[in-house]
Amino acid sequence: MSESATAGSRVSGRRVVITIYVSLVAFAGVMGYILGSIIEDLQSIMLLGVIAIPPTPLGFAVYGSVTIALLLGVFLLAIRYVARVE
Repeated sequence: MSESATAGSRVSGRRVVITIYVSLVAFAGVMGYILGSIIEDLQSIMLLGVIAIPPTPLGFAVYGSVTIALLLGVFLLAIRYVARVE
């Protein structure tokens, strides 16, 4: 196989990490929606201890997505900062 054929089929690591990140955030939102629609007698939740989220399936989807996005986002930014090559 020639070098140009292998170079064209490579996937960058950044693209893989972003794809996994977006997939996990979407999965958290879907699971929040499913759990919010299955469980009864839900109580409202506080997003970041500041924003009250209504106890609806959409509210739980938002809560799950935002929580996972922030936790993974901070973690990935920390890794990027530490792994910075100078």
